[in-house]
Amino acid sequence: MLAFIGGTGLTRIEGLTLRKQHAITTRFGEASAPVAEGELNGAPVLFLARHGDPHVRLPHQVNYRANMLALKEAGATEIVAVNAVGGISVDTGALVLPEQIIDYTWGRDGTFFDDPDEPLVHVDFSWPFDAALRERLKGALAAAGAPWVDGGCYAATQGPRLETAAEIRRLEQDGNTIVGMTGMPEAVLARELQLPYAMLSLVVNPAAGKADREITMAEIEAVLHGGMARVRAVLAALAAHHPRP
Repeated sequence: MLAFIGGTGLTRIEGLTLRKQHAITTRFGEASAPVAEGELNGAPVLFLARHGDPHVRLPHQVNYRANMLALKEAGATEIVAVNAVGGISVDTGALVLPEQIIDYTWGRDGTFFDDPDEPLVHVDFSWPFDAALRERLKGALAAAGAPWVDGGCYAATQGPRLETAAEIRRLEQDGNTIVGMTGMPEAVLARELQLPYAMLSLVVNPAAGKADREITMAEIEAVLHGGMARVRAVLAALAAHHPRP
């Protein structure tokens, strides 16, 4: 079943006909919110609010392992994750399908394979986002008529503060094009669970030092308001063309 993870600005999906909610407690604790199961454009889908509903968990406080296990236990077979990000070399308001990720986070539980009594597994993570799912997302973006950027690299930073201008210069030198706080360990946990995973990112502000003004929450919220409407249209288009079981 196709699953969506909503980030900042997307705690619900309009048009989702709710059938049931799965309140799942995993061996790593509770997910951020119950997993909503329903239909979107006639397709069965799952939805999980990454930060809770309402938004209560900061990026480093999200129980990513519980979230991913809860989605799998609820029946997810592939995941599209929505992220609000800063633009390093991408304009504000753009939708981005990144193809790479660099992890700058620390102290997060980033694997399911840390039990000393269980076998250690090293997963290949050369290409963190599923190619087939990205191609279907491209079709959904075209169907929704939403302008978008294909490719680029997502820098996963710790948060919750925004970055310094010097940090953004460093990230840009590393090859990053957008910056967010939730892409890791979410993406690698999906890989460990063998769940195809792709990211749809909305650029809500210029990264630090990329504009001659202070970044304000008012500016970010204004972009979120309009941008998430386009995100929902893309998700609806993806669901409409999702293979039926």
